[in-house]
Amino acid sequence: MRSPIRALLLIAISFVPFAVCAQEMTFEEYEPKSTLVVPEHRVTRAKYPFIDVHNHQSLTPSTQTLERLVQEMDALNMRVMVNLSGNSGEALARGVQNLKDVHPKRFIVFANLNFTGIDEPSYGERAAAQIVQDVKNGAQGLKIFKNLGMTLKDGQGQRIPVDDPRFDPIWRKCGELGIPVLIHTAEPATFFQAHDKFNERWLELKQFPQRARPPDQYPPWEQIIGEQHRVFARHPKTKFINAHLGWLSGDLRRLGRLMDELPNMYTEIGAVLAELGRQPRSAREWFIRYQDRVMFGKDTWAPAEYHVYFRVLETADEYFDYYRKRHAFWKMYGLDLPDEVLKKLYYKNALRVIPGIDPTNFPQ
Repeated sequence: MRSPIRALLLIAISFVPFAVCAQEMTFEEYEPKSTLVVPEHRVTRAKYPFIDVHNHQSLTPSTQTLERLVQEMDALNMRVMVNLSGNSGEALARGVQNLKDVHPKRFIVFANLNFTGIDEPSYGERAAAQIVQDVKNGAQGLKIFKNLGMTLKDGQGQRIPVDDPRFDPIWRKCGELGIPVLIHTAEPATFFQAHDKFNERWLELKQFPQRARPPDQYPPWEQIIGEQHRVFARHPKTKFINAHLGWLSGDLRRLGRLMDELPNMYTEIGAVLAELGRQPRSAREWFIRYQDRVMFGKDTWAPAEYHVYFRVLETADEYFDYYRKRHAFWKMYGLDLPDEVLKKLYYKNALRVIPGIDPTNFPQ
């Protein structure tokens, strides 16, 4: 018969492996492998040729770099890339020539604003005149970066809001010229929220603390976004492409209401796929309803990441990985979009909105 002491020792020893082997790890280190067995359809090439309306590239790549880029585009079935980092003036003119001399049908360049002299009364008209010249030099749109509304300040150190009237001549001129304005305003709303256990972008803010937008340094997210929406409403004859689904990919009903109110507003899906892939039924319904207003965009150039875009958009796959944990510690689900919706997303809508793209490069 076992003694009571020996019995207690045996019970204690039985728990030792759990205590000894219990692993301490951080959230960043936790990478569980799914045991779910479901059909997989990995897509490395888009079903239809597509136009990426949101990309950033050098305007002066070497011939070798440019040829490698075009080969990577071909592998993805990317027929046209829109380079939003076009600059203005002579730099833009040289950049357009550098790209289109070699591949005249593969690259589109958008101009950017020069804020020099922003306090001068003539700034708006002068900047509008520069856009006219940039279009003559090959620009096919205008890109507005996120500094407008967040960090751009006047000579007195005051923040310049997105809807500042000094920019009205610029928006009007773009409407007259028939070129779209692709505008990035603010950041994900979670960047403006407390960096605590309730914040879905906690990991990203931990890895990149400079992305936080604390209230003592930035105005509220709703204020900045509201300024942008007022610009759209004030210039109904100008086509605006609201970058990153207007940071409303997590509230598609609100985004839909906004699109109903603003028929001159279009949008694109750059850098927000993680939001769409976790709400496949709602997102699919939304894409079908607003199929004439959404374009394909990616933002960063990493060819393998496009594969996840294709898989989310084209398949009905379940529970698969996104490509960047800090954006999505959850899994993705495919939207299985109808072919006609895919065609509009991939190229038809961009052909209607961005002038000068050769339509013969795409299926009719």
